[in-house]
Amino acid sequence: MTDFNTIELEYGARGVATLWLNRPERNNAFNAEMIRELLVALDRIEAAEGLRFLLLRGRGKHFSAGADLGWMQASAKLDYQANLADAQELGQLMASLAQLSLPTLAVVQGAAFGGALGLISCCDMAIGAQDSLFSLAEVRIGLLPAVISPYVVQAIGQRATRRYALTAERFGGERAQELGLLAECYPTARLDHAAQEWIDNLLLNSPQAMVETKALLQQVKHGELDAQLRRYTEAAIARVRVSAEGQEGVTAFLNKRKPAWQLHP
Repeated sequence: MTDFNTIELEYGARGVATLWLNRPERNNAFNAEMIRELLVALDRIEAAEGLRFLLLRGRGKHFSAGADLGWMQASAKLDYQANLADAQELGQLMASLAQLSLPTLAVVQGAAFGGALGLISCCDMAIGAQDSLFSLAEVRIGLLPAVISPYVVQAIGQRATRRYALTAERFGGERAQELGLLAECYPTARLDHAAQEWIDNLLLNSPQAMVETKALLQQVKHGELDAQLRRYTEAAIARVRVSAEGQEGVTAFLNKRKPAWQLHP
C-alpha cells in the first residue's frame, strides 16, 4: 500500500501489482489529483524490480464514472493554456499506461464512462462484468473524447468508435466483448474469481518473455513488414533464446519439469 489520496497501489505476492482507482464515494471519477497520482504510480511501477504484470481496478460499485463534475466545472473557468496543460497531463497518463513495459489487465465493473474507457483501451487486456456499462458520452455535454480517441480506435476499431463517440450511446459488457474492448465478460458475482483465474494463468508465463512480447508487439503494430521490422524480430528472438529465462524455459520443457518462475510460492 502506498500514500495516495485518490488511488491505491498494492504489491502482491509473486510480482502482481494492483492499481486501484479509490474514490468510491465519487464513483472513482477523475480529477487533476487522481491523474497526477496515477502518473506517479505508473512511474513507480515502471521503476520497481520483480513485478510481472499490473492489474487496473476500481474500488466500489463502479470502475470509473469518467471526469469529476467539480473538476470539469473548474476547468470550464480556466483559459486555453490552463486547459491545454490539463489535457497534456491526461495525454501523458494514457501514453504512460499504454507504453508501460509490464503487461496490463483491466478488471471492470459498473460504469466506465469517458476517460475511464480510455484507460481500459490503454491496457493490453480487459475483462468485465456482464452488467458493466460503457459510454463515450462527451458529445452530450458539448465536449469530445480527444485525448483517449487514438487508444479507443485501437481497441474497438474506427467504425465502432465513430458510432459510439457521435451517438454517446451506452453499451453493456457483452457488447464490449463483441467490440473487442473486453476479452471476456462474466456475471458480476464471478468477476473476482475470474480475475484470479487470469492472474493464475499469467503467472505460468516467463516474466521476461511477457515483457519482451509486449515490446515486440508495440514494434509490430499492424503487422506491416519491412526490412527494419524483420531485423528487429530476428534480433528479438535471438536475444531471448540466449537469455537466462529463455534457456530455463526450453530446458524445463525438454526435461518435462516446471520452469523456475512457476515454482515460487
